[in-house]
This record gives sequence, structure tokens and C-alpha cells, in this order.
Amino acid sequence: MSEQVLIFSDLDGTLLDHDTYSHAPADALLARLKKADIPVIPTTSKTYAEVIVLRQQLALNGPYIIENGAAIYIPQDFFPSQPPRTQLIDGYWVHQFTAPKQDWLALLAQIAGQFNGLFEHFSSMSNERISQTTGLSPADAIRAAERQYGEPILWLGDERQKRRFIQALEELGATPLQGGRFIHLSGDCDKGMALHWMVTQCKLQRPESDFISIALGDGGNDVAMLEAADIAVRILSPANTLPILSKTDKVYTSTLPGPAGWSECLSLILTPHL
Repeated sequence: MSEQVLIFSDLDGTLLDHDTYSHAPADALLARLKKADIPVIPTTSKTYAEVIVLRQQLALNGPYIIENGAAIYIPQDFFPSQPPRTQLIDGYWVHQFTAPKQDWLALLAQIAGQFNGLFEHFSSMSNERISQTTGLSPADAIRAAERQYGEPILWLGDERQKRRFIQALEELGATPLQGGRFIHLSGDCDKGMALHWMVTQCKLQRPESDFISIALGDGGNDVAMLEAADIAVRILSPANTLPILSKTDKVYTSTLPGPAGWSECLSLILTPHL
């Protein structure tokens, strides 16, 4: 069987610098991966609107996973046939893993009074405030606010209060995930589930290939993806502690942060393929 590598990559703090959002240190390797026909699949907390722009900047043309595994978008020509339980939207086969954002905003409203003044969330923030808290440009902040499935929450209280807040949301049936900057509120979905679904579809659609998945991430919301992949790469972060994994085999940790660490580890792992 032929061997096919699939790279599932977080964006903020991983393929994009945590502070500047630059991907320059990874550009040379991205070009080599494209030439070798190794797909880089953005697997991110970002929105559809954000990823569409970033794919062009990164010169990527394959699938992508948005909003922490809430949905996966697959270009219509990526597979020989339509994957099951997908719908065609704007030239993509789209598989959704969770309920829409409005469901989770309704749950958030139920407990808001108990935590008054301790958090902000995107739907209640101005674009200027989103830009200020994320470091995004005003235009990028508008795209970041166009969420379909989940809601980023900026926590303002202490850790004890945050634990109570997360527990209250979980008791209502939500699944909060701590990312690099925000608590991401959504349903029972994560990047790991989306990775597993995508790899399964690849195996079904292309049984002549042996697929190897590599996942790269720097935050707590990347843990499920790192655990689900054949090879996990933890990216050093100036803002977050390294993701804690239960697996120990085939786990790499970068010595450099962000896209420099991304390129460092992938260059080492993929030496036989490039």
C-alpha cells in the first residue's frame, strides 16, 4: 500500500505566531508539503470566514476543520464520491458535529447572573473589543465574530470561579474547552472527533493508501486532536503550558515556539517523505 500523510494543524500559536499571527517561519516547509502532495488541514477554533482568508494566505486548498471540531469542510473534488452525512455548501462537502451557536448562547444566559462581571463573550462584545482582546485587525475581528457553532468566552475572574463556571455549563449539557485565549463554548465535539472522522473517510474513499495522521497544537483545546493522531506534536507557547497527554509514544515537543517550532518538528518527522 502507498503511504499518505495527513497533517492536522492548529493555527493560533501553532502555524501562526501567538502574538503577530505571522506564518513566515513555516512558509518554506508549506511549499515543500504542497509539492509533495501532503495536505495540511487547518484544525482550529477559528470561523469559516477566518479560515477562508487564511487558506489563501497559506496557499492551502484542501479540507479544514473549524470552531474546535464543530464542522469540517471538504472541497468537492477532494474525494471520489460524496462522504456520508454531508451536505454540499458552496463547493464543499460539509459535515456538522454539533448544534448551532444559538443553543449554547441560551445556556450561557441561564447562568450569566451567577457570574455577573466575571466574563465577556463574543456576541456581547463590540468588534473593537474583540480586536483588542485578540490582537486581530478590525477586519479580522469581524470575521472572528461570524461564528456558527460555538462562542468564545473571555474569563475575567480567578481560577476557582472559572472552575465553578465551567462546571455549571457542563451540568447544562455544554462542553467548554480552554483554548489559548478563550474558553470555547460548544457541544460534544472536539478536534479529535473531527480528525478521526476525516481519517476514516480517507480510508474508505482511498483503500489503496495507508494513512498516517500527524497533529500539531499548543493549547488545551488541541489535546483531543493530539491524542487521536498517529503522531502528536506539542508546540512550545509563550502563553500556554504544553498540552498534557496520556499517550507517550510518537509524541514530539518543539524547542521553538509557533510556526518555527511547527517547521522544526515536521521537518524532522517527514524527512523520508520530502
